[in-house]
Amino acid sequence: QVQLVESGGGLVQPGGSLRLSCSASGGTLGWYTVGWFRQVPGQEREGISCVTGGHGRYYIDSVKGRFTISRDDDRNTVTLQLSNLKPEDTGVYYCAQLNSCGANLLSRRRYDSWGPGTQVTISS
Repeated sequence: QVQLVESGGGLVQPGGSLRLSCSASGGTLGWYTVGWFRQVPGQEREGISCVTGGHGRYYIDSVKGRFTISRDDDRNTVTLQLSNLKPEDTGVYYCAQLNSCGANLLSRRRYDSWGPGTQVTISS
């Protein structure tokens, strides 16, 4: 099983940007679909975006136009560029391998385990 580790989180002001990375180890991403999720304390983990092996992309409505997902298979990395950040984007961000890309990302996960996540905090 390929292990995915998230990085790049931090504290930024509203309107700011961050670049999150999801790095694979123990194997290659290959043609696997990869998704990004976030969790706010007290709320269910939410799938927000995914990218297929063919670079097809999906975003939930609340992040469309602000977040951009991409993948670099040579570097075994999937990146989520976060722009025009809002306080409600605050949470722990996770990536995971998926069986497919589209709505209801939680139901599309390939494995049950999660990586450590990376904290994103939007605050003035």
